[in-house]
Amino acid sequence: MGLSDALLPEFDQEMQNTRKTLERVPEDKFGWKPHEKSWAMGGLATHIANLPSWIVLAINQDSLDLAPGGVPTPPLQPVKSRQELLAMFDKNIAAARAAIAGASDAHLMKPWSLLRNGQTLMTVPKIAVLRSFVMNHGIHHRAQLGVYLRLNDVLVPAIYGPSADEGMF
Repeated sequence: MGLSDALLPEFDQEMQNTRKTLERVPEDKFGWKPHEKSWAMGGLATHIANLPSWIVLAINQDSLDLAPGGVPTPPLQPVKSRQELLAMFDKNIAAARAAIAGASDAHLMKPWSLLRNGQTLMTVPKIAVLRSFVMNHGIHHRAQLGVYLRLNDVLVPAIYGPSADEGMF
């Protein structure tokens, strides 16, 4: 079994669970923040919906420069509706899944670098980018979004087992 074949079932499960969480984000709370240092709910949800696009980037490119020419990349603008949020997420997971399915073991083991203004911050195998910077990063933010939902009296979906609001998944 290749790396892609091993990763895809986990990817599918995590993306299904993430979609369940994104489906619950109330549009009237997109601007809500639990703390002044926190992201607004809409910005956090947009970030989560965008994260799968990093898989395509990591597979198709050998690096990402966060500030090419010394100019930081502009932040992603939050979506305006739940429909737009879910459409972005669905598009990104379809492209990510196809990229994973098409990647050979040798390709996934190639080095990938994170840069800032041309200076290498770190280099890891592409498979590590998929697992750490996308999958684990997304799980972290999905849990954060679950807290946002709880604090707004929105039912939190069952993910790995029952939540206080739902029985088994």
